[in-house]
Amino acid sequence: MIRLEHLTKTFVLDGKRKTVLQDVNLEFPSGIAVGLLGRNGAGKSTLLQMIAGTMDPTSGRIVSTGTISWPVGFSGSFHPELTGIQNTRFIGRIYGADTDELVAFVEDFAGLGMHFRMPLKTYSSGMRSRLAFGVSMGIPFDTYLVDEVTSVGDASFRAKSAQVFRARMRSAGAFVVSHSMGMIRDLCDVAVVLENGQLYYYEDMEAAIAHHNHNMLG
Repeated sequence: MIRLEHLTKTFVLDGKRKTVLQDVNLEFPSGIAVGLLGRNGAGKSTLLQMIAGTMDPTSGRIVSTGTISWPVGFSGSFHPELTGIQNTRFIGRIYGADTDELVAFVEDFAGLGMHFRMPLKTYSSGMRSRLAFGVSMGIPFDTYLVDEVTSVGDASFRAKSAQVFRARMRSAGAFVVSHSMGMIRDLCDVAVVLENGQLYYYEDMEAAIAHHNHNMLG
């Protein structure tokens, strides 16, 4: 379960205030995959970061049960001087995972070849994303936070990513941000639309997508 209680987030940029969430109250039950829709700049990634605990709300709070991933594919916690293997083991130890099993999973999944044993600073952005997605999927969480990550890589890697993600969803929930409505339909059970600081909850996926598409035309 993840519950938003009077959640507000306001940024001040160049003296101007922008509120991306305004006194939002909403509860999501455990084990469902939620599609998070909204135009660019609406605050989708901000909401994921607050759920992950990496960003504080301006006011209100988020109450949760179970374990929550960092935003899947986020590589900001990796150390550039460490190799892919060393970064994988480091993250694994933090989350109490079997580091040997995690390394074996990530090496097979990410397909980085010899680069897995090279410093992260030599990686392209795509390689970082593949490593980060592999580490994220290799550690079991009750809720996964996914921000556009399955668009990384070629068609084969995207298909493999979606397959692994679906497998995780059999025993976990998720919040998924994607510009691909096909992916939202495929991976999610319900959806919310973030617009002008408010979250609109839909059990009817097509109604949520219609709302989102209407906003995009405005």
